[in-house]
Amino acid sequence: MKLVLLAAVVSMLGLSACGPKAFVKGEYDDVDRTNLMNDQWSETDMQVVVKAMVDSLVKHPTIANAKRPPVVMVTNLQNKTSEHIDTESIMDMVRVELTNSGQVSFVDKQAREDVSNEYDYQNNGSTSAETKKGPGGQIGADFIINGRLDSIVQEVGKDKSVYYKLTLNMTNLKTNIITWTNNKQIRKTFKKKSIGL
Repeated sequence: MKLVLLAAVVSMLGLSACGPKAFVKGEYDDVDRTNLMNDQWSETDMQVVVKAMVDSLVKHPTIANAKRPPVVMVTNLQNKTSEHIDTESIMDMVRVELTNSGQVSFVDKQAREDVSNEYDYQNNGSTSAETKKGPGGQIGADFIINGRLDSIVQEVGKDKSVYYKLTLNMTNLKTNIITWTNNKQIRKTFKKKSIGL
């Protein structure tokens, strides 16, 4: 009987050791350290492509030679990859990096409804006449930035290649002419590891 109980306990311990593992201890990491933990889109990929695009854009004569910082609006980034990628986060990073360059100003497309609601609030008598704002004073955008993220995945035997291409366009709102466009390509390679006991 004792032998049966011992075998049952050993069996239970063995099964629990094979079960899913929980991540219970963590630590802060350097966000600038290369992250290639898996073959998916990562923050390193985002940092690399955004830096390349922003560096290209601020050197373009439309921005570099402007007498005043052009007013820009970021719109949509299409995700044409097979992954679920937060493209809004990519465009947020583009906007932050361009703003920090000091060479462009931005209007916020997402804030329009909030601004309109605030106009209504300020004009219902809740705020003083000296401080209330209203429609008609906003600055119109000179350019919009949009683009597309593409990927190609190839897998042969134990080798896998993941290719990404980010293309951005800056379009003149008055003429509808694309005044700047560029793309950044990255390729990551992986090897499938045999899992042994």
